[in-house]
Amino acid sequence: MTTPDRIKVPAIFWLGTDRLNIRRSELLRAARLPVMAGRDDAIMTTAQFFALWHGLEILKGPDVGLAMSTGLHGANMPPSFLAAYYARDLGDALARVARFKTLCAPEEMRIEVQGEACHVTIRWLHAPDAVPEALTDATMAALLDLAVTGTGMAIRPLHMKRRGAPNPFTTAHFQCPIHWHSDADCITFHAADLGCEFASYNNDLLALLDQGLLQLDKLRVSATLTDQVRWLLRRNLTAGRPELSSIAQELSMSQRSLQRHLSEQGHSFQSLLSDVRHKLARDYLTQPSHEIAEIAYMLGYNDHGSFYRAFRKWEGKPPAEWRATQSAPCCSSSKADAEFVHGS
Repeated sequence: MTTPDRIKVPAIFWLGTDRLNIRRSELLRAARLPVMAGRDDAIMTTAQFFALWHGLEILKGPDVGLAMSTGLHGANMPPSFLAAYYARDLGDALARVARFKTLCAPEEMRIEVQGEACHVTIRWLHAPDAVPEALTDATMAALLDLAVTGTGMAIRPLHMKRRGAPNPFTTAHFQCPIHWHSDADCITFHAADLGCEFASYNNDLLALLDQGLLQLDKLRVSATLTDQVRWLLRRNLTAGRPELSSIAQELSMSQRSLQRHLSEQGHSFQSLLSDVRHKLARDYLTQPSHEIAEIAYMLGYNDHGSFYRAFRKWEGKPPAEWRATQSAPCCSSSKADAEFVHGS
């Protein structure tokens, strides 16, 4: 299955910018991204995520990736690293990070053991251009910190390969030979270090985390193209009416192919868009805190009239009248999420 080009910015990213006294509005301006990209639940493309990191480089300089990764531990870590800290040993921890990245992001972490070396290569599957050096710094610094903190040992890389130009901050931080202007971004550990046990190893907790990953893996394998389109439509609506071209791009296929595959599953792009809007409209209207004008905006309508006409077509009455017939909120966000996954 093709990995969709979508990224949810982890909470730890915004914690890092707060620690560096970078306001979100300031970063978004530097990155030339819309205000909506600064929301906690924002979903981005790889190009937009790279733009965020380029914005950080503009604001704070070439060592910002290392600064972002310093001192960020605990419950705010992304699930991939949080689970890895409770792994059996370094080899197990790296494998867990690699698996989670494959499941949840358009990022690949390949682990290869050759003789006395263990090569960990990072690759972004939808990279529009060169990966920001600050992002690569932060990723590799997080892997090194995982090794050092988990084992309690002064583990150092055997060597590194980097696509970018020499950076003295990177050299000072990793304290190992670095081959610059390389064809890949790779950090190499001593293979013998893979067996170093983690002091925080917790088999019971890992069993729970593994169960969650298994469910995520099943969803990824079983989700139909229709499910993916529903998910993307829901996430993109607040930025305006989603277009076929943008959804096709996120799914890494042509518009014609997307239309053909949806037709084979008994749907069309327009029917899915209408269905997603209908379900969300019902959910939002059962929440008194949402004004009808706000709901029209969240559903991607350019004017209130268009929303009123669509809702009357769905339910046979205007939104305010339908809302009045609902005695109490009955559709939780989790229920709505399930409807969108299963298309019920």
